[in-house]
Amino acid sequence: MTELTPTPEMGHPQENINQTKSKTARVVLEALQTILLALVLYFLIDSFMARVRVDKISMRPTLEPGQLLLVNKTAYRFGEVQRGDIVVFHYPLNPSEDYIKRVIGVPGDAVLVENGEVFVNGQQLVEDYISEPPAYSGEWLVPEDNYFVLGDNRNQSSDSHRWGFVPEENMLGKAIFVYWPLNEIKTLNHPLVVKAAN
Repeated sequence: MTELTPTPEMGHPQENINQTKSKTARVVLEALQTILLALVLYFLIDSFMARVRVDKISMRPTLEPGQLLLVNKTAYRFGEVQRGDIVVFHYPLNPSEDYIKRVIGVPGDAVLVENGEVFVNGQQLVEDYISEPPAYSGEWLVPEDNYFVLGDNRNQSSDSHRWGFVPEENMLGKAIFVYWPLNEIKTLNHPLVVKAAN
């Protein structure tokens, strides 16, 4: 009768089972840690950023229906609304609806639209991003704690030239990035309108 002595590679059967259980426990623990970290990051990002879907044509050609955007919800807690910002806000006539438009006038600004041109405080805006010049005219003085907004698709947009100003408390955040579809990814930044208005 021959007695077999386990080799170091074989190990004791009970040791092999314990090692397998230990490895499985480590894998499960690492998976749980990864899931927990992903959830924490998701909720952390969600508290600072909103994801918004463009549904209408009022911001063409800058934004197209179906695009998904990231909106910085804290932008105006730590900074001022600037001319040229693309903002998401509660529609003043029906706060259950959210709109997306471009800020043209900030508190105290005089906005004039005539002959297809937009002027802020007497300065003509350089607007290479609009679909076509506005076919309407008007003059507005932006009150304190309010903003004058227009869609980039000027003649197909329900905006301040039709229904008035956006109160500061209606502002939800600043649109900063198109992330879907992948072939249309871009940042949303148009400093020319800001420079021209100052």
